[in-house]
This record gives sequence, structure tokens and C-alpha cells, in this order.
Amino acid sequence: MITVNGLRKRFGTTTALDGMTFTVHPGRVTGFVGPNGAGKSTTMRVILGLDAADAGTALVEGRPYRALRHPLRHVGSLLDASALQPGRTARNHLLWLAHSQGLGARRVDEVLERSGLQGVARRRAGGFSLGMRQRLGIAAALLGDPPALMLDEPFNGMDPEGIIWMRGFLRGLAAEGRAVLVSSHLMGELEDTADHVVVAGRGRVIADASVAQLLAAASGDRVTLRSRSAEAPVVLAEAGASVSQAGDGVLTVAGLAAGDVVAVLHRHGVAFSEVSAHRASLEDAYLELTRDAVEYRWETTS
Repeated sequence: MITVNGLRKRFGTTTALDGMTFTVHPGRVTGFVGPNGAGKSTTMRVILGLDAADAGTALVEGRPYRALRHPLRHVGSLLDASALQPGRTARNHLLWLAHSQGLGARRVDEVLERSGLQGVARRRAGGFSLGMRQRLGIAAALLGDPPALMLDEPFNGMDPEGIIWMRGFLRGLAAEGRAVLVSSHLMGELEDTADHVVVAGRGRVIADASVAQLLAAASGDRVTLRSRSAEAPVVLAEAGASVSQAGDGVLTVAGLAAGDVVAVLHRHGVAFSEVSAHRASLEDAYLELTRDAVEYRWETTS
């Protein structure tokens, strides 16, 4: 498991980490999300010993990365899919990494097959698409068969088939009992992949909860109503609900359960085509949680 506790880090006058604390547990995919400047990349670099924290600890299996004799046997990582020697073939790239960890060619061939690269193993990596480089980076992360993995934006550059493969691949790694940390800006992909989400903002954790908990909290007690009747918002407001326009003929109702909304509409003879409990997306939950933590916003002028 990966344990981050009270990490603090400044770059000059900029505070990158301000007490970042969370745990990546084995057996599940943990999404790591937040606006630009939230501290995600710095946290991952500190875990891997690429940056030194000013305070706090980052441990893999209870030890700092620098204390691991063969680190790839403990934690595999993909931070930059372009961090490779373009003149090497995919297989030679992995052989070089494997040799540094006391691993043999058999393991290289195993991870090439598992990442779907066995057919291009002898092609130069410099000619790979971004999606193929992502797969090569994942193969490298798996070389030591580590119990923990950290992947930064692994969906980038993937075509639709690759994205579907990546979802199942990540869930499969967690099902094997591994602790999997995935940083991504693609909320839709994380909603379909992650079990748990850590939301960061301004160098600290804003939320640390299961995907189901975040969706439930964001959904609240709201109800989605489809009705083109002008009377619908009037009678519902008179019944104590808060009603807002969510689209053409679509209303969001808060303060009344779905059954009560139906009863009010029937009582007043108001036509409607659908009443359903509102289900927020992970993107909805994320935007609500990070509303005050976004460093840069688009400004619109009329």
C-alpha cells in the first residue's frame, strides 16, 4: 500500500503541497484528481523520490522509495510516456530496465504480451503513437510484478478500443490485490474504472471517498422532472420544493421525494412524461468539490 502523510513542499514562494494526506489501499483502483496546480504530480514525484518533501512522509509498503533495494519489485510507475530512448526497440527498452532490477528476458516477454505489444516488440519506440507509448510505459511499470502501481494520465492518446482495454486492465490489476493509483482529468473514465477517489486542491485533500459516496452526495435529494407544463414549477414550489430549469422541458426539483413530486402533479392535473431520482456524474461531484480550488478560470464577457 502507498501511504502519504502530511506532505508539504514549496517551490520558491509557491506552495505545491500543504499537508497532503491519503492512503492507496490494495485491491482497488484509486483515482487521484484535482485542478491544475492541485499538487498531484508533485505528490507522485515525492512518492517516487524524484522530489524531496519539506515535511511529511510518503511510503511504499511502509518504507520510503529510496530505501527499496529493487524498487520496481515494490512499485511500478508511469509518469511520462515519452520518457524513453526513441532509437531502442520496445523490447530492448524493457530489457534495459529489467537488467537494472535483476530481471530476465522471460519477464520482458510476459509484460509485452500482457500490454498488447508483442506484435511490435522489435519496432523502434520512437515511431510509436502516444497510445502505444502508454502501453510500453505500463509494461515497464509491471516488470517487477509490483504490489503497487502509479499511473499518470494513462488514458491519454488512447483510441476508443484502447480506452476500453485500459479500463479492464486497471480493474484487473486491482482484482489481483494490487494498490493502483491513477491520476486523470477524464472523470468519465474514472467513474467507470475507479473504486475510490482522492480529490486534491491547492496542495491538500478535499475529499477522500468511494465513487459511490461521492455520487450519492452530489446527487442529494434532487429529482429530475420532464414536463412542458408551465404549471409544474408553480405547484411544486407551492408544495415546498425548490425548482430550477435544467434544460428544455426538464426541471430539477429539490426538497421533495420522487413519489411526492408525482403526487403533487397528479393532484393538480399537471402532465409530465418522466420523474426520476437525479443521478450526478463524477464530473458533477468533482466540479462541486473543486469550485473554490481552481487556480485558473475562463472569463466570459458579453
